[in-house]
Amino acid sequence: MAEPRLGLQLIVYGGRQDEDLGGVLEEVAEIGYDGVEIGSNFVDEVGPEAVTEALDATGLQLCGVHGGYAGYTDTAWVAQAIEFCKACNCEYLICSGVSDRSSLQGYLDSAPTFDAVGKQCRDAGLTFCYHNHAFEFDSFEGTKGIHALIGATDPDLMKLCIDVFWVRIGGEDPAEFIARYADRTGYYHFKDGFQGPEFIELGDGEVDLVSAREAAMKLDPAWIVCEQDRTELEPRESIARSLAYLRKIGA
Repeated sequence: MAEPRLGLQLIVYGGRQDEDLGGVLEEVAEIGYDGVEIGSNFVDEVGPEAVTEALDATGLQLCGVHGGYAGYTDTAWVAQAIEFCKACNCEYLICSGVSDRSSLQGYLDSAPTFDAVGKQCRDAGLTFCYHNHAFEFDSFEGTKGIHALIGATDPDLMKLCIDVFWVRIGGEDPAEFIARYADRTGYYHFKDGFQGPEFIELGDGEVDLVSAREAAMKLDPAWIVCEQDRTELEPRESIARSLAYLRKIGA
């Protein structure tokens, strides 16, 4: 079984990545990560040439491109994002959100969109993933949105970017969630913190990352990506602490 590659979601840099991608990637590479995940704004505002140049200069891989639901309803944008990923040697397109998070129907109505995007991605050699937050664990007459969405989509077309922190905040056990959806796994966000939400470096919060890692490792994960929405530390120190913890627990 191959070891997972360790990535970083650049959100922890608080916007600096949009102005100084080369400098940010230099820091990330020096700390020792294998790759980075970026926002979908890079598809529209930066383009593959500049991103590829910055990646090549550091030896990092682009592990994922992460955008919101609205973008994935635009077939022209999806085609553009797929071409961006192919040009940058990126394997994963990731979506957050559904058409209407306040109703079960919003999840069910989103399923055909996700299957269609997933098919486009699969045909292009990419993988489409849905990224959970805590709101998907809200229940509608006894049915949680996340489980309805997964049940309504094709497991071959929509995979999961499992954010273990938000699973925990949503009221479920991350390791059990990973095992339940073993046929959807491969790409993970490891995040730590406390109810609130309060975000903190990996290993310093309430999420059982050890058991999450053990569950993930049984399924041959491709990427474990550190995602911390914000930090009180300098980003360089924050990402170094989190990477050290990942290595400590065997990721």
